[in-house]
Amino acid sequence: MKLKKIGFGGGCHWCTEAIFQSLRGVVNVAQGYIKSTGDEHYFSEAIIVSYNSGIIMLKDLIEIHLHTHKSTSNHSFRKKYRSAIYYFEELDKSNIRYLLDQQQQNFKTPIITKILPFYEFLPSREELLNYYLKNPEKPFCKKYVHPKLEFLRHNYGTVMK
Repeated sequence: MKLKKIGFGGGCHWCTEAIFQSLRGVVNVAQGYIKSTGDEHYFSEAIIVSYNSGIIMLKDLIEIHLHTHKSTSNHSFRKKYRSAIYYFEELDKSNIRYLLDQQQQNFKTPIITKILPFYEFLPSREELLNYYLKNPEKPFCKKYVHPKLEFLRHNYGTVMK
């Protein structure tokens, strides 16, 4: 089994965690805060996905990420919710760029998601981890997570657990 890692930031990490936990081939989802380098040196809500590249492709992970958060919206909460894909290996950077360029045709406005080197991770507090799995009936989950999981079932059912 060849495990790879990729980081995703976009919206609330509770939603992002639940989305990627529901996918076949995803072995672990670490929820917390990621920072990169340069202008993106501050922590922003994100997850690290460890996945079996023999079961789920990076292409699918990126496509799902782009379609389950506001990847074309430069809203006022972007510092807290940076739209980003964090790479762990320099070789992945050009592949991620290619996959983002391919996905642009599926969006009416430009994708603002940044491709950034991973620098540091700070895990969420224990009570926030696996938030949806522990609290599926909470109002937040019903309002924000359920619709995203329904979108996944409808559009990506073949890659869901």
